[in-house]
Amino acid sequence: MNIETELTPNPETLKFVVGKEFIKNSNLEFKNEKEAKKYKFSESFYQIKGINSFFIGSNFVAVTKEKNARWNLLKTKILTFLLDYISSNKVLVEKSVLEKKENRKKTKTVIEQKIEKVINEKVRPAVAQDGGDIVFKNFDKGIVYLTLKGACVGCPSSTATLKQGIENLLKHYFDEVIEVRAID
Repeated sequence: MNIETELTPNPETLKFVVGKEFIKNSNLEFKNEKEAKKYKFSESFYQIKGINSFFIGSNFVAVTKEKNARWNLLKTKILTFLLDYISSNKVLVEKSVLEKKENRKKTKTVIEQKIEKVINEKVRPAVAQDGGDIVFKNFDKGIVYLTLKGACVGCPSSTATLKQGIENLLKHYFDEVIEVRAID
């Protein structure tokens, strides 16, 4: 098995490309050890000192390190952990995890559905290439609210991506859109 690492626009985040066959669920973010205690993989992953947060994408794990940690030491530990974990467990996160998250969705308006479709088709694939994700949350009074995940969190270029990229794209498609804002 081969795991490749890729740089992201966020210098604190590295992308570890694992492969789709080992990731049964994606778009899971763990911001701290307390959140990680819910699942075997994430709880074990946080045993590696120096990890601040991580995001599981469609075929990768984007790891954000603590400010004082150094990639030259941390990268080897992460690669070894991922290889060992996948060898013994076959998948990173069980299918039931995402199903539980999906059951909590609220009904969206027609405009929200259209905005979400554009984001899912035009924005998310590009952002995933950089180890992150941008998820539509809601649309209210002309403002689109999005949640940043993975390498996008704390990235120096995320504000430019939101304002110059996503906001302009959505304004092009929807006259109703006035602004795009990131929320937690």
